[in-house]
Amino acid sequence: MKKDMRADFLLINAGQLVTVAGNSDHPKRGDELSEIAVITDGAVAARDGVIAAVGTTSELQDRVELEEDAVVIDAQGKVVLPGLVDPHTHVVFAGSREHELEMKIQGMPYLEILARGGGILDTVRSTREASCEDLVRTAAKYLDEMLAQGTTTAEAKSGYGLTLKDELKMLEAIRVLQETQPVDLVPTFLGAHAIPEEYKDDPDGFVDLVIQEMLPAISPLGLARFCDVFCEEGVFSVEQTRRILLEAKRLGFELKIHADEMVTLGGAELAAELGATSADHLMMISDQGIEMLAASETIAVLLPATTFCVMGERYAPARKMIEKGAAVALSSDFNPGSSPVNSLQIVMGIACRQLKMTPAEVISAVTINAAHAIGCASSVGSIEEGKRADLVIFDAQDYRYLMYRFGTNLVDKVVKSGRIVVGG
Repeated sequence: MKKDMRADFLLINAGQLVTVAGNSDHPKRGDELSEIAVITDGAVAARDGVIAAVGTTSELQDRVELEEDAVVIDAQGKVVLPGLVDPHTHVVFAGSREHELEMKIQGMPYLEILARGGGILDTVRSTREASCEDLVRTAAKYLDEMLAQGTTTAEAKSGYGLTLKDELKMLEAIRVLQETQPVDLVPTFLGAHAIPEEYKDDPDGFVDLVIQEMLPAISPLGLARFCDVFCEEGVFSVEQTRRILLEAKRLGFELKIHADEMVTLGGAELAAELGATSADHLMMISDQGIEMLAASETIAVLLPATTFCVMGERYAPARKMIEKGAAVALSSDFNPGSSPVNSLQIVMGIACRQLKMTPAEVISAVTINAAHAIGCASSVGSIEEGKRADLVIFDAQDYRYLMYRFGTNLVDKVVKSGRIVVGG
């Protein structure tokens, strides 16, 4: 066969090349979640950071002519996945909240911890005191850890400032991180993350501040693609959330909602009504909420590590969502309180055991569907021609081993845009 392409990157001999290929225009639903398109003895060629060809090793070796300085990886029978995508993180923050662990062990509900000035408000105090440089330095360490465990793209929220100045500081830190480290970040404005202490007797006044001051100031700066609201009892009501998100939509933000995490409030229904890109958490989602998500384009982003870490009794009803046709993704919810977990490999293990998702469904949920949940499925989330050459090589011979060996970092190498960034 005539060599018909030049490449500066070639991976060969993958025991299982899990491409998750298919129609990237739409997220996987129902039985499609299990269709992960495994190529035995797989190979990937790329040029200038973009995938040029995918096939078997023999096929690509016949077709590809390598540039003089090309990167060549012999995957030696290992499992290769698309770079993992984490579509819900709070990776930028200051301080930590290990002192709350004992409260949770003793059974104190999160909303009570919040009412005592802990929870998010504790992190708000630390984040307000930190400089942008402090936030960048701390988050860069967390992102290095995520990259080492296979995450190559992630969403990053503000939400621990709760003033215009401090929310801007967080969003600026996300911008700096996007420019200075390998993990691609998608920024989300979460000014409505909690009612700050100075507004505890006037929550509607804080909602007005978000709508009238924060959103108009942040929108023209291009620092955030999405706007998110913590729609929850004791935080922001459905009507307050609707007000904020309608104004955000008018200003050009795409929408997300923290929905139905602790009580059945109707956040999922609101997400579907407003055409939100995702509704996240959903442990307490109603049957109507499931039906509405299934009939919409809104992705259901499930965060099982959060339930695990807060020692909750109820996980999101993933099986019912999948059976009803909702598009399901998984994420870490990495944050200093309810989910200090930044490993998607751990999330994958919990999802199999607690959400009863199969390993194939889990892989779709942390790749292509997760990419849809942050509007990036055209460039990441699967191993296909024209997409970014983001790959993870795992020290495993079967993709199911990744969930079986729960709690172990099995990453051998991470490739970002055709260059080895971990394990070189």
